Amino acid sequence: QVQLVESGGGLVQAGGSLRLSCAASGSIFRIDAMGWYRQAPGKQRELVATITTGGGTNYADSVKGRFTISRDNAKNTVYLQMNSLKSEDTAVYYCNTVPHMRTYWGQGTQVTVSS
Repeated sequence: QVQLVESGGGLVQAGGSLRLSCAASGSIFRIDAMGWYRQAPGKQRELVATITTGGGTNYADSVKGRFTISRDNAKNTVYLQMNSLKSEDTAVYYCNTVPHMRTYWGQGTQVTVSS
């Protein structure tokens, strides 16, 4: 059974930083690209960062240059370092494979950026 558990969210002022973590069960981590998604109130869930098993990364234009995705294969964990946060980054953040699997969605972690 696959489990993805996100953590690290919180309330931060605009311009601040947060680091999110996603602990993944081992069966998927070494064979799938992983991503961070987010869903803001009233909006669709969007993919903001991707990292392949080889370490290649890709970012949505809205976060490029501010967010950094990384993974620790030994710990089955993927991270999202978020710097220079803006109010529009406020959302629930989730990790999942890329492309996502419907049954893998976890509870997510809330990020709130105050202006």
